Amino acid sequence: MTTPGTAPRTETVDTDTGTARITWFPAPEPRLLLALGHGAGGGIEARDLRALAGALPAHGLSVALVEQPWRVAGKKLAPAPKTLDTGWRGLWPALAAPGLPVVAGGRSAGARVACRTAAGLGARAVLALSFPLHPPGRPEKSRADELLASGLPTLVVQGGNDPFGRPAEFPPGEYRIAEVPHGDHGFAVPKRSGLTEDQAMEILTTSVTGWLAGIM
Repeated sequence: MTTPGTAPRTETVDTDTGTARITWFPAPEPRLLLALGHGAGGGIEARDLRALAGALPAHGLSVALVEQPWRVAGKKLAPAPKTLDTGWRGLWPALAAPGLPVVAGGRSAGARVACRTAAGLGARAVLALSFPLHPPGRPEKSRADELLASGLPTLVVQGGNDPFGRPAEFPPGEYRIAEVPHGDHGFAVPKRSGLTEDQAMEILTTSVTGWLAGIM
């Protein structure tokens, strides 16, 4: 891992599904590591992942942005969930190597991976960004069981207008949910909302920072 206080750097990790890549954003005096996977339609350049990587190290929280092997290989379509889980499990030893408590997280498909695998990998908790509760317009195709079965302290951060599941659609359960008002699945907010993108990301990073402080 990167020496605390240095600039971010990348590390490649071989897994059973190919080569993954980790970009480390170390805290000067880290107390915890937040590992974040990307979604099926994009990579670690997503605004929420970058916002967390930029904000959390100042609070003693190191961040690792993880690129799944399919993304590193330049493929445009994500593989089946089982393959995603295998890739995540394969790179977990590299995440655990620094000896910090690790919170498993991700956005969209990456959030599903974290929910399905965190308990078995010994994660401290789960952060689910834009959890895809159901396909757009198909609320009957619920994936709530994945979220509810994590068995760990879990925070969901959801856009108020996410077509994959608005906050009010989530069932009761042993997890917390924080809303980014007016946000879509990528946490973009319309101009008419009165919120800027920076303000939306501040809501997200503040929610996550406060929650992580409570579980350390």
